[in-house]
Amino acid sequence: MAGAGTAVVIGASMGGLLTVRVLSAHFAQVIVVDRDELPVTPTHRRCVPQGRQLHVLLSRGREALEELFPGLGAQLSDAGAPMVDLHGQVHWCNDGYPMRRAPSDLIAVGVSRPLLEHTVRERVAALPAVRMITGADVVSLLTGDGAVLGVRICPLGDLEQPYDITADLVVDAGGRASRSPRWLAQLGFPVPREDQVRVDVTYVTRVYQRDPSHLDGMLGALTNAVPGAPRAGIAAALEDDRVAVALSGMLGEQPPTDDAGMAAFADSLSAPHIATIVRAARPVSDAATMRFPASVRRRYERLRRFPSGYLVVADALCSFNPIYGQGMTVASLQALLLRRLLASRKGLRTGLARTFFRDAARIIDAPWSIAVGTDLRFREVPGRRTARVRVTNAFVHRLHAAATRDATLGAAFLRVVNLVRPPASLLTPGTLLRVLRGSLRRPRPAAAVPQSAA
Repeated sequence: MAGAGTAVVIGASMGGLLTVRVLSAHFAQVIVVDRDELPVTPTHRRCVPQGRQLHVLLSRGREALEELFPGLGAQLSDAGAPMVDLHGQVHWCNDGYPMRRAPSDLIAVGVSRPLLEHTVRERVAALPAVRMITGADVVSLLTGDGAVLGVRICPLGDLEQPYDITADLVVDAGGRASRSPRWLAQLGFPVPREDQVRVDVTYVTRVYQRDPSHLDGMLGALTNAVPGAPRAGIAAALEDDRVAVALSGMLGEQPPTDDAGMAAFADSLSAPHIATIVRAARPVSDAATMRFPASVRRRYERLRRFPSGYLVVADALCSFNPIYGQGMTVASLQALLLRRLLASRKGLRTGLARTFFRDAARIIDAPWSIAVGTDLRFREVPGRRTARVRVTNAFVHRLHAAATRDATLGAAFLRVVNLVRPPASLLTPGTLLRVLRGSLRRPRPAAAVPQSAA
């Protein structure tokens, strides 16, 4: 049952919607403010340019969303989104080594970002405590005595004047473009340090009509970028009998958007199923390009002073290299964290931010280490390569080779990348022994067209 008071959430993207869902159980009124006029059907949004790209909801993310919205998986399935066994129904080709498939309990949803966001937004909007203000921007915070007391809102596109809303809690879910660092500085608070890992990723997504023969009847395919070959590709089945193909390049490598160029790029990958779709399937969308310069982690947990009545969540806290598909899952885990904290605290104001940032940092640590550690395999990516990073990357490469025959190793790896198990779980004695045995009969990686020739 909702409590008393008002909360304001800045941003109605996935991170914001998940936060609103949690706050609606603790506040009499939860107001979400977004610059867009939110659509009433599953369509792309102007203020979510990444919405046109292929999105991956990891298995742990699906579970977390189901905790927040019981029955969501069935709802998406009824809308045509396939449920995907990530080990048994996906062609994985890691470092050029095709992974042996096996049935698993790692289930994801093949869903487009517009359908997922629309379905969640409808569930949130139906909550009695929720009010949505669209076509408006939060331009500043209202403050007093070291606390955030509300927001100033400016309607967009008309002659209305800015107005103020007082609130007991304000949450910034504004994503990578978060203005919290600037607002904190203006209020005399310290600004969080930023950890950046520059990857210069460009990715291009196009949606095609899916034929049952695509992917040999499977529901996905993935091949990763490796040092010397900074190209990658993913194909994923979606609702409405469609399949999305995302081609990506690191370090300035840019996938083309014309038919012939995309086909040549796909031919250079070590997963032939992706090229088959690009060459033969009927496109049902234009090719959409997105650039991602750097992974950014803002270290709010290290600040000694922070205004009460204020939080920062999701991509505004940390935005990951999108190739790894971690963002929505991490945002959903943060929402579950916030729910636990609010349920266990008598006061919503005192100490909430400090505890949330500390525990959210622990949630971020594992996916951040996975993404950054993998990116640091590329010598062009600036960053400190500790002995642990170098040894881990060498070990995981050997694991990929051994996983061509040993499905147990593939399962162990997928549990880590799906944030079900911590990275340290790969270093158990049993896993180490399996990798060692696999190294004694190490296969050759799958062949692909030299990328410099494509």
